[in-house]
Order: sequence, then structure tokens, then C-alpha cells
Amino acid sequence: MIEPSIHELHFDGAPDVGSVPGPKTTRLLQKQREIDSAAVSYPENIPIAFEEAKGATIRDVDGNTYLDFFAGIGVLNVGHANPYVMEAMHKQADKLVHTVDFPTEARLDLIEKLDAIAPGNLAGNSKVVFGGPTGSDAIEASIKLAKYNTGGNGLVAFRNAYHGATSGAMSLTANKKFKAPYTPLLPDVVHAPYPYPFQQEKCPEEAVEDALAEVRATVLDPYGGLANPAGIFVEPIQGEGGIVVPPQGFLSGLRDIADEAEIPLVVDEIQAGLGRTGEWWGSDHFDVTPDVITTAKALGGIGLPLSATIYHEDLDTWGPGDHAGTYRGHVPAMEAGLRSIEYIESHDLLTHARDLGEYIRSRLREVGADNSFLADVRGKGLFIGAEFVGEDGDVRNAGDFVAGVQQRCYENGVLVWKAGQYGNVLRLLPPLVLTDAQAEAGMDIITDAIEAEAGEREAVA
Repeated sequence: MIEPSIHELHFDGAPDVGSVPGPKTTRLLQKQREIDSAAVSYPENIPIAFEEAKGATIRDVDGNTYLDFFAGIGVLNVGHANPYVMEAMHKQADKLVHTVDFPTEARLDLIEKLDAIAPGNLAGNSKVVFGGPTGSDAIEASIKLAKYNTGGNGLVAFRNAYHGATSGAMSLTANKKFKAPYTPLLPDVVHAPYPYPFQQEKCPEEAVEDALAEVRATVLDPYGGLANPAGIFVEPIQGEGGIVVPPQGFLSGLRDIADEAEIPLVVDEIQAGLGRTGEWWGSDHFDVTPDVITTAKALGGIGLPLSATIYHEDLDTWGPGDHAGTYRGHVPAMEAGLRSIEYIESHDLLTHARDLGEYIRSRLREVGADNSFLADVRGKGLFIGAEFVGEDGDVRNAGDFVAGVQQRCYENGVLVWKAGQYGNVLRLLPPLVLTDAQAEAGMDIITDAIEAEAGEREAVA
């Protein structure tokens, strides 16, 4: 088919909302509360019931149309229901869906494409293992791979990190609230500081130096406490932690430590990868080649569940059946993933993401110049965070402010989300197909929401 341009993908006229939530949405939300799990969380923050979606727009069951600056937590990089991707997915689904790990054209084509776009010298030298359908499964595979190749048990992760919700992945995750129900988890996991200059009140160089010193001591010092390290696991840009972009020198420093210790450097690209940052992988911004990268989320093209672990061929030492998963042969997802990468390439969405991301961050910095609550703006491409502080300047007291901004955005037709240890970071993850006009309209609403929330709080004070 002729690939549609990014301007042809969306519902016209978005945003277009009335009084929300509407009656049909309210009814469905009430029914969900009655019969669904108590673990459901997203509708408690944004009370919406979806009906359909196209591109960077979503329509609810009452006919309200929103701009989507959330993209299913960074899943829908080429937008909702992208026709170029959907065509291949439907065609494949009509023929064959499940193959475990028997070869198909879709599987082999996707592996070759992932090898071609892999970071640094992984390109041309990588292997891919598909496992379960979620990012957590890719992390579990990477832990297993690291231990398999080193014979070690110790894992180095980072404070403020999020890697998933299964046992091994949760062991690497830093959030104590998430982890508490799962204890005991994997032993011998050490969390080192991640350089976060804003919250640490350090210059970038000092933040990097201190973080690397802790990792080096943990891994290499005879009294470092981690007897048999197996790998270093890191997000190139922390996502759930608040879109924390490490200063230059951090990832390359980790690369040096991993090389010296002869352990793999595993980079979690589940949220940052596949074009989200304006490069194929977050690690590309730092000129660092990982030994292993994990990917999921956008890998399934239009929201189909698929994850993969991409690793240097020298680590391909396990035998048949040493890693498995029933859903490692989801052929429609593989077709969709391949098509989504092709769409990003043919429409130069990496450049578009970089340009649009800079525009969005500039709009946030403009509103922050006269706003004492908006303290820091950061990100790469369309992976954007705006960190807020309370009236007292404390990051721990700004969660309600960001929740207020989120509510105002929702009421005016833009869906945004939160992040950070204290829910004090506004996280923007729009699809890469967001148009310039949509970005402008969305940012008008977002900046108005920030100013209105600040004005109301200042008036009360």
C-alpha cells in the first residue's frame, strides 16, 4: 500500500471535548470498579473509557476526542491503528498467528532489521531471543543470559530505576512500594546512585563521578560487597523515575567498568528505544555500545505484545531450550514491528522526534521562566519530563500540583501522565507521528494548565 503521511493518520479536529467524563464513560468506569481487579490504576487518574483511536488521537465512548501525549506509556510510536502497520498485521493474522519459535518470514525479517539498527558494533554482530510478551520478560532473559555467561550471581542496578514487575525484573527495580509484596526477591542485587544533578544538587560532572565511583567500588573493590558480579543493568534514560537524562560520561564510564570486570553491560531500552528519543536507541545519544539491550513496548508496532533481548553474538552460548516462552512466536506482532520500523525510516521520524521534542521542551521552559513550581525540563526527542516542586521548593510536595495539571489537561482534551519518585514529574510521550499543529495545540493546553494550577495555588497562599 502507499504509506499515509503522518498528517493522514488522525481524527480531525482534536482536541474536541465537552463535559468529561460523559455518561457512557461514567457507566463503564462504575462497572469496571464493580467487576475488575482492585489493581486497576490508570482510570483512577484519568477517568476515560476508550472507543477508538487513530494516530495521535483517541476518542472515548461519549464521542470526546483527545490528543494523546501518553501513547500507552510509549508503546504507540507510530500512532494508534497506523494503516501501514495494520495492513500487514491483518494479513498475517488471517494466515498464521502462533508458531512458538519455528521460522517464519516475519520472524527472520524482524531479526535482520533489529540487527541492522542495533547500536554501535552490535549491528551486524547480534543475536535476538524472543521470550514472553512483556518488557519484564526481556529483562528476565537478560538476567539469565548474564548469569549464564559469567557464572556470577550479583547484579548492579540503580536507584530510581524501573525494569518490570516479575521477580527478577522487580529485583532490579528500585521502587520499594512495588517490591514489598514480592519479597524475598533475587539475592545479591545492589542499587547504585544514578546521576540526577537536579535532585542531587550537584553539577553534572560531580554527579557522574560519584555514581561511577560507587559502581566501581561495588564491582571491582575487594571489599565492595558483591562477590560474583554477573552484569550491570541500566536505563539509558530513566523513564518511570522521571525522564532522568544522565550527563555525558556516565554510560561510557559504565562501559569501562563492565569491560574491566569482564561482565556484560545491559541497557534497558524498553521505554527509550525504537525512536522514542530521536535515535533508534537511547544509548545512541551517548555513543556507547551495550552488550545486551532489552526491548518491548513499541516493538509490537501498534500495541501488540512482543519483547526481545538483543545481545552480542559472543554471548550466544546457551543451547536449544535453555530459554523459552510460549508466546515467542507471535507472528502478527513481528509483522507489525517490522512495518513500524519501516514507517519510522521512510518518514524520517527520528529527525521529526528530535525537532518536535525540542519545540515541546522550549514551550515548557518558556512557561517555567515565570513559574516557581516548574523547576526543570529535560529529555531527548519525544521522551520529555518536566519536574515540579511545591510552594516550599521541595520535590516531595509537588505530586498534587502535577495531578492538578493532569486533570486540567484531561478536561481540555490532552492526555498526559506522571512520573518520578513523588509523582512530581509531568511525563510527555506522544506518538512520533504527532504533527507540528497537534504539538502546538497540545502545548497551548498543557502550558495553560500549568499556569492555571500555579495561579490557583498562589491565590490560596
